[in-house]
Amino acid sequence: MIVLLDAFADWEAAFLAPALREGLMPGCEGRFETLYAAPQGRTVRSLGGLSVVPDCDLAALPDDCAGLILTGGMSWRSPEAEQVAPLVARALERGLPVGAICNATLFLAAHGFLNTVRHTGNTVRLMKEWGGERYTGESRYEERQAVSDGGIVTANGTGYLEFTRAYLLALGADTPEAIETSYRFNKQGFYPN
Repeated sequence: MIVLLDAFADWEAAFLAPALREGLMPGCEGRFETLYAAPQGRTVRSLGGLSVVPDCDLAALPDDCAGLILTGGMSWRSPEAEQVAPLVARALERGLPVGAICNATLFLAAHGFLNTVRHTGNTVRLMKEWGGERYTGESRYEERQAVSDGGIVTANGTGYLEFTRAYLLALGADTPEAIETSYRFNKQGFYPN
């Protein structure tokens, strides 16, 4: 399930969602449904102006949910975002991989979800600012594009390809070799420089 809030960052799940649904490379088959969730099931609008009608609200994780992805954006400090914290807790209790990118990582920090796992985000300063007393994981922060640890995948806002790779690996969406090939193709294109 992919969570979208108003003013979500279009590009941050742009490689991950199709890889799950349609496969890692053209001609491959995807193994997962992509289900989009938003507060009250209302239409949300991206930073780029894309309007998305979600499949469901944030009330519950479906029984057959394979993982939870929190797309970054500008609304992670809103009251509506608070509906996501119980979903994260339930996903982790069920052993599902939870992915967060950009400001969604700050939301996880503010709710104490990153205190015991290695993680990354835009900056450790922002983690401490958003997390306040609830964030005690500063020593586990890594200055990397994406980090996967303890069932949680985090990335900064420019690490969308690395986030895609790390989340696909955490989910076991394909072989590590196929996931790495897909990552390199998307990173370098047809004509690597």
